[in-house]
Amino acid sequence: MAQTLAEKIIAKAAGRGTVSPGEIVTCRVDLAMMHDSGGPRRVKPVLERLGAKVWDPEKVVVVSDHYVPAVDAESAAILDLTRKWTAANGIGKFHDMQGICHVVLPERGHLRPGLFVVGGDSHSPTGGAFGCYMFGVGATDMAGVLVTGETWIKVPETIRIAIDGDLGDGLSAKDILLHLCARIGMGGGAYQAIQYTGSTVANLSMQERMTLSNMAAELGAQAGLIEGDETTAAYIRKAGGDPGDVSAWRGDDDAAYLATHHVDAAALIPQVAAPHSPANSGPVTDLGGEAIHQAYIGACTGAKLDDLHMAARVMKGRKVADGTRLLIAPASTRTTAAAAADGTLATLTEAGAILLPSGCGACAGYGAGVLAEDEVCISSTARNFKGRMGAKSSRVYLGSPFTVAASAVVGRVADPREFLEGGAP
Repeated sequence: MAQTLAEKIIAKAAGRGTVSPGEIVTCRVDLAMMHDSGGPRRVKPVLERLGAKVWDPEKVVVVSDHYVPAVDAESAAILDLTRKWTAANGIGKFHDMQGICHVVLPERGHLRPGLFVVGGDSHSPTGGAFGCYMFGVGATDMAGVLVTGETWIKVPETIRIAIDGDLGDGLSAKDILLHLCARIGMGGGAYQAIQYTGSTVANLSMQERMTLSNMAAELGAQAGLIEGDETTAAYIRKAGGDPGDVSAWRGDDDAAYLATHHVDAAALIPQVAAPHSPANSGPVTDLGGEAIHQAYIGACTGAKLDDLHMAARVMKGRKVADGTRLLIAPASTRTTAAAAADGTLATLTEAGAILLPSGCGACAGYGAGVLAEDEVCISSTARNFKGRMGAKSSRVYLGSPFTVAASAVVGRVADPREFLEGGAP
């Protein structure tokens, strides 16, 4: 029976030759990832009540990213609990204050094609960029995984999104996803698996592919997969991991898909999502002009090294507009180091950007960068729900790092193509 990539990975994890959509199967977990917010502080009391231990500490990764650095005693206590729990349970793969979990996990070589991975966060589909079946679970399910090394899953249908054509200058994977949020809706994935294919995807860097997979969550999908290739393998090797045989993890040519959506990347122009949903997306030429107080480049979706490079292209030789603040929170400490080494941070800070620590930060309403009543922000993050980044009366627009940087220069939502060589068509 022909199988999609999602079905092949689930079948392997279930110890089956094949699986069919709609079946409920029990799967062996290859890797479990938690962070400080939904991890040890949630699962510790459950395991203690059960008198249970972690099934395999080598298959657990813990990342502190939500409450870092601690800004009050409560945050410090959560981090203290996280550190003590990981030490007590022999969790060697603990990345403390090294960046956002979805970026740190592949940076440290923990992912490769064919793995069945659970993550304690809704943006865990990011791992699908590496050919994994990775999805988010809550603390109760994670506690079950930690005790048994297994979890259940209803085998999903797979929706194929074929993206072809060359992206224009000033556009990125973020623009593709905002376009899809408007086109098929935030429930368009209906808890299914999404598989991204096409020439555009094949030509994207791994970090841009991570943006596609990350925002599968905004389409309502459980997972967002991309078949591995030499780009995948090269990234994993550089991260110190073993990619294995990436060609072994591909869907069958005659596999059945629930639906196929086609995107002409060459026809896209920069996209912006208006408050209060990523589905409120449209061309910047229709949604531009709104005055902003803050521009924010941060989060797992929008502050990787590629993202900072986009912003620096726009900001080079320019300044942040008076009355506007541009905040930069690199997605990981390695991102910060690389951006410092290649001059990107100098370009951004010379333009007036304020550098923040690596972590989830204002994206989830934590720490520095949250918004006051009635403030307007444009952000490279994935979500702009009411009150997510601060006061409930604040309003958040979403855009690519190109668009966020351009908006910071003029103090209003702006088309980034105007600031790049050649200008807007």
